[in-house]
Amino acid sequence: MANIVRTDPLEDLFRGFFVRPLDVGANWWDAPSVKLDVREAGDTYMIEAELPGMKKEDIHVQIDGSVVSITGERKQEREVKEGERLLRMERSYGKVSRSFDMGADLDDAHAVAKFHDGVLELKLPKKAGVKAKQLAIA
Repeated sequence: MANIVRTDPLEDLFRGFFVRPLDVGANWWDAPSVKLDVREAGDTYMIEAELPGMKKEDIHVQIDGSVVSITGERKQEREVKEGERLLRMERSYGKVSRSFDMGADLDDAHAVAKFHDGVLELKLPKKAGVKAKQLAIA
């Protein structure tokens, strides 16, 4: 009796593709990004930003009015010893940045930033707004 074998031409085309050295860090779909959670409690915004694999010395936060900018750099610390070869590299390295407008001016003098376990926590108080003043008509 004859055996029937099903083949997939695409499978044959890509067979062995992932066992070769592969550097995907330069591709746009694998580029690192800053993912955020933003909450508002009264007169304070609380932001949690994921920045895994970064050191706090490599992270910078800038506040300009109502715009918050977060930049960071994940440095490549790859060591290939003699006799070894890299088969796959999926972790991305490089600079990331993200800017966003909070919609209200922020009090940068009282802002607080903490970084632990790959998460940047920002507490950004809103700037006390100038209250409307009624003018007397002469």
